[in-house]
Amino acid sequence: MNHSSSDQSLYLESDGEDERKNLAEEEDDGAFSDYSDVHNQNQNHSKPNSYSTAWPKSYRQSIDLYGSLPSPSPGFLGNSSLSRFESSFSSLTRRHTPESLPAVRKPLLVDEEAAKRKRSSHSLLPSKASSRVSHEMGISNDSSFGQAVLNGVNVLCGVGILSTPYAVKEGGWLGLLILFAFGVLCFYTGLLLRYCLDSHPDLQTYPDIGHAAFGTTGRILVSVILYLELYAMSVEYIILESDNLSSLFPNAALSIGGFHLDAPHLFALLTTIAVLPTVWLRDLSILSYISAGGVIASVLVVLCLFWVGLIDEVGIHSKGTPLNLATLPVSVGLYGYCYSGHGVFPNIYTSMAKPSQFPAVLVTCFGICTLMYAGVAVMGYSMFGESTESQFTLNLPQDLVASKIALWTTVVSPFTKYALTLSPVAMSLEELLPSNHGKSRFYAIAIRSALAFSTLLVGLAIPFFGLVMSLIGSFLTMLITLILPPACFLSILRTKVTPTQVALCVVIITVGAVCSAMGTYSALSKIIEKLNT
Repeated sequence: MNHSSSDQSLYLESDGEDERKNLAEEEDDGAFSDYSDVHNQNQNHSKPNSYSTAWPKSYRQSIDLYGSLPSPSPGFLGNSSLSRFESSFSSLTRRHTPESLPAVRKPLLVDEEAAKRKRSSHSLLPSKASSRVSHEMGISNDSSFGQAVLNGVNVLCGVGILSTPYAVKEGGWLGLLILFAFGVLCFYTGLLLRYCLDSHPDLQTYPDIGHAAFGTTGRILVSVILYLELYAMSVEYIILESDNLSSLFPNAALSIGGFHLDAPHLFALLTTIAVLPTVWLRDLSILSYISAGGVIASVLVVLCLFWVGLIDEVGIHSKGTPLNLATLPVSVGLYGYCYSGHGVFPNIYTSMAKPSQFPAVLVTCFGICTLMYAGVAVMGYSMFGESTESQFTLNLPQDLVASKIALWTTVVSPFTKYALTLSPVAMSLEELLPSNHGKSRFYAIAIRSALAFSTLLVGLAIPFFGLVMSLIGSFLTMLITLILPPACFLSILRTKVTPTQVALCVVIITVGAVCSAMGTYSALSKIIEKLNT
């Protein structure tokens, strides 16, 4: 029986998944090996094939690009990549569904040697399918331990690190205990997602887990929450650029036909216009390479803060407040935002050559990020005290070289991340277009442009970086990291869980719900208060 190229690619993808599952079974320590057969008792949740055919079909591909560090190779910016970059605009004529996306998924950072071993198994494929595989190689499940850690740190350690000193200001020194508590809880819920994935070989993403746990409604709910969080993060990038560029050029202004734009409004508009062409790109692999510097950028900004405080003798001027109950809920949301990575964890897990190492990967990622968050929080609040801004870069003395490096690093980084963050939302909306419109370049560009300018409008309407971050962390991140993982775990593996696990999950759900309610109410109240002043 003859099959098309896409069919062969799908078979290849399935073979890769089977290999990953077999490897996981061989190397796992056995602590949770009994979960692998539980799917036989959960067939009533969903038909296996429905995971890959239900909306959003593009989630896996788009999130792989958003949360990945591409594999380094001598030719990664060679003719192939450049030609793909040049054709990205014209390729918008194709709809962003798995039919137009590569059938083999985009890579998380993978091991080149393992990828070469994979290539040898493709030599028996027909030439058309073989060339397609080689073109998209590096997408197979071959991430090493170190590469998976880098992927995890890249996802976890984002712009949230800029606001940890502000979180200490809002909650006091004792509020730092919340940061560590969230780190432990989010690590555990990350493991719960792994057990959910192991329950059925067809589960690969967070929406798949929601589907298995609560049917189509669960899939849609999880997807909408994840996409809302990505959209809100895009809004934060606009506010971030506006604040930091206004700090660098406070006197910038523009007057056109009676309309006057001050520095914050002007830079927000210019930022949106500057990133708009990147949002139109279909192939974001070039930006994925550039955004791999996100980990380096975070480390560089942290080093600049410590350099300013310890070497440039700005010094420690404030002992701070032990506990600030009035604004503690705001800090709860800020600390929660710091651990927003669960939407990508399933992708990282399914990309690993040795899935049994995933718990160690999570421990390493959460350990590194928590230490960075805590270090920046302590240093920043000790330096600036009650005058700490929502981004510590706004407090740095601008006449110092280290301050300029930190500011410009903060400014440049979102330009590569904005499109990667917003594109999954755009691709999910493009899937909903009728088939007669889905192939139109006009509709694709219109959707992406509308999304970009809507983030501008929202950012201008509520230009409060710290409070918006607290709202995202309280309402959306709490759902994604603390509430939904244990709920899905209990639903999917309910016949296998122990009483201790049930109790732990109930406690985590309760903590997440309480923190979410308090933080959301507090953040919204503060935002409304600021809008009315």
